[in-house]
Amino acid sequence: MAHCEVLSNSQGLRVNKMITNIFPSAGVSALEKLESRIAAAAIHDSAERCDAPKCQEETRVAVQDDLYDWIIDGDGALEQPRKIKWVTGPAGCGKTAIMGSLAGRCAANGVLGATFFFASWSASIGRRRKIAFVTTIARQLAEHRDDLKDAISNAIEKNPSVFEKNLHVQMDVLVLAPLREVAHQLDRPRLQGAIIIDGVDECEAEQYHDGSRANPLPSRTNEQDQLEILEVLQAASSDPSFPFRILIASRPERVFRTFFDHHNTPTPFAHKLDLHEDYNADADITLFLEVQFNRLRRRYSFPPSWPPPGTIQALVENASGQFIYAVTVIRLLETVHQEPPEALLKAILATGATLKTTSHPLEQLDALYSHILESSPNPPLSVRWIRSINTLNQCPMLVASASNVNMFLQTDPESNEAEHLLGNLHSLIRISPPSNQATTDYDFYHKSLFDFLEDPTRCGNQQKLYVEENEIEVFKWDRFIQACMSE
Repeated sequence: MAHCEVLSNSQGLRVNKMITNIFPSAGVSALEKLESRIAAAAIHDSAERCDAPKCQEETRVAVQDDLYDWIIDGDGALEQPRKIKWVTGPAGCGKTAIMGSLAGRCAANGVLGATFFFASWSASIGRRRKIAFVTTIARQLAEHRDDLKDAISNAIEKNPSVFEKNLHVQMDVLVLAPLREVAHQLDRPRLQGAIIIDGVDECEAEQYHDGSRANPLPSRTNEQDQLEILEVLQAASSDPSFPFRILIASRPERVFRTFFDHHNTPTPFAHKLDLHEDYNADADITLFLEVQFNRLRRRYSFPPSWPPPGTIQALVENASGQFIYAVTVIRLLETVHQEPPEALLKAILATGATLKTTSHPLEQLDALYSHILESSPNPPLSVRWIRSINTLNQCPMLVASASNVNMFLQTDPESNEAEHLLGNLHSLIRISPPSNQATTDYDFYHKSLFDFLEDPTRCGNQQKLYVEENEIEVFKWDRFIQACMSE
């Protein structure tokens, strides 16, 4: 768990004061109160998601078609409609890209109810926790019909404390009761379509108890809050007035496997879709690489013979169905780097060739991450920076712009330590030009990087890339003290 209390009084750092539930006594409408409680960054077309992964044209067509057909037609002639479908698969298989592309398709065709994209790396606390989940869904539903908007507004006026209630109460007051109210108005367009929820496995636990007490209550776990979200959606789908189909995308963690096990619940779910088991992604990864290599060939004026024969096939085999591997390879090749793309590609292929005997699907991705990190002049220190940036980005009290983070972590405020350590790592972390770093954050491309860095079985033998959590805390405190002394 990230710790950020050291930042709240730091000089030279801009601090966010989180102000909630403070409204003027008059002049603020119910919908404006609702608007102040949403996580706008979690909606599929938000500004924060402008660079979110999307499926390249003509890739992942079959899986998108299957999901879209289920949204429109359901499971066929079943006595009891199955309104929830679980989309799962390991990290890097393309779940978020598929959900994002599907949301855009549904929106274009007028069959999108609402979306929510959780993200553990987001600077927006609303995307990391459940606090704004139901309110964000309700606000999007209010945009569909005026009568539904009025019903939601009236519900808030009648229940002004609803924002302080648990998710089940919020779902009933803000979503289900308004839907029941408008369900029988035949002169209105029929509500239908999808509610798409991505990354529920990345939701962090909301803590309510004072941990400083002599006998503090046990902290809530991430799994408890994730299960609460699932149960709220399950209850909503069981209401006869609820007209939407719900897609839930997550990794196959235990809480999800248990919840969607048909032996454990009376609610019938639609057949789950496992991206790793049910679909062979090799053809889509091949198409993606062919398009990207054509683009790189034009960009660098390479001859038609580049890449060498067999390259794409080797990379597809290395990917083992993980789209993130192919995406990271291309990002590495197109990033300004000390080595030319031809040399980088040869190094990647050579790394992969040494691992041909393994059947572990993440082995090649681990090797790629190791190769990139080892291009830093000081890989262990770079890892400490990366891990620290990730925790600082999650601190709700800090505006963790890149310049603020640099001020916090650099031993010498006049040095260029950030560029020195991170300059070769642009394929892993989005870094704005220096002129924009006061207003932009460091942004990581994929959570699988931290799965790798935080697992000693995956990176422990690689150039001392594994660092214990307590070492990261010591590192941040040490840098904080040095930053204060340099003032």
